[in-house]
Amino acid sequence: MSNATPIASFPPQVQQAKQRFGIIGNAPSLLAAVERAIRVAPIDLSVLVTGESGTGKEFFPQIIHAYSARKHAKYIAVNCGAIPEGTIDSELFGHEKGAFTGAVDSRKGYFEEANGGTIFLDEVAELPLTTQARLLRVLESGEYLRVGSSTVQKTNIRIVAATNVDLPRAVAEGRFREDLFYRLSTVQIHIPPLRDRGSDVRLLAHKFASDFAERYRMPLIHFDTGADDAMRHYRWPGNVRQLKNVVEQVSLFEAGNEITESVLHSYLPEISSSYIPATAAAGSHSYEKEREMLLSMIFRLRERIDDLQKRIDSNERPTHIFGSESGEKSLPASLIIHTPVAEPKAENDERDDDDRPPCSEVNYSEVTDTPATLRDNERDMIRRSLERNGGHRKAAAAELHISERTLYRKIKEYGLE
Repeated sequence: MSNATPIASFPPQVQQAKQRFGIIGNAPSLLAAVERAIRVAPIDLSVLVTGESGTGKEFFPQIIHAYSARKHAKYIAVNCGAIPEGTIDSELFGHEKGAFTGAVDSRKGYFEEANGGTIFLDEVAELPLTTQARLLRVLESGEYLRVGSSTVQKTNIRIVAATNVDLPRAVAEGRFREDLFYRLSTVQIHIPPLRDRGSDVRLLAHKFASDFAERYRMPLIHFDTGADDAMRHYRWPGNVRQLKNVVEQVSLFEAGNEITESVLHSYLPEISSSYIPATAAAGSHSYEKEREMLLSMIFRLRERIDDLQKRIDSNERPTHIFGSESGEKSLPASLIIHTPVAEPKAENDERDDDDRPPCSEVNYSEVTDTPATLRDNERDMIRRSLERNGGHRKAAAAELHISERTLYRKIKEYGLE
């Protein structure tokens, strides 16, 4: 469906669903996604909702459930990324008493609790491969086993999944089962990013400002034409979630004022490539990717220097930072710190040993001076990544190619909470 599709051409159920679930916007791509959810709802097929983080994917499983024959049964939403890997099977499928340490009683899982209804698996790409195999069995036969049990259980359930991950790529990289991908994606619904929704940005901003003023009984802010244009051309990497965050900040600190473009910019992340001026040339080149690659390399370099410092503190003296023990490729020779090797003393060399430059020790003061600059770069890179992703730590960790646990530790270390 093209972006030129008039709003009037969509069935009235689309507008009804928007009002019922509080969906703001008239972008044709958004309305097409709502219509697709309504049309697939009466048919018991698995649905995969895709889209960037913060686009509002969680509304669409609710639409599907509400317009299906299962609307009077249970609807359970599960964030797969928020459950530890060691307990995800127990949460989904239940467990028997004594199945593991702490299992003092038998417990039903979500698939048993939602029997006859709908279960929404958010961030489905975060499921471990072993859990993916269990989920595939549920999709194929409706059968599953509780953890610690050999008795087959049956469930009649509809599964709607969502992800912001490129699942075909995850399949190619071996992180997601191909057969499960095809089972989940019988019908796909893609939610457009905010930057592709045109004037919806203005509608959402004014709605968030109005809601904030009403909730906290504060004077309403107003956006002038320049601010409206700035919001429309900003990329909004955190999508609707980030827009709401920014509007609420502006509503708090600029209560009752007219918001100009310059005022709005003071509340946006300082990333020049995220803002696309209306007068910018369509083919203008950005060096953001190259910059991010360099910062990512600095981040990895810092981690290895931290490791080196720990080894130094434990009286180990590696020959260079980037050893081959882990199987990683070494960086260029200019970035490798070598340990000098002492030359044998010649018989006719009468120089006193005290006059010789030390050649059997690494100059550790030079090594430990390096992290100060790298810490600044690392802190700045993490802060900017969090700003780009609207404070969403999972997305920032994925962008930085580090685990969420490492990101949480770094946020605490640098006081970026």
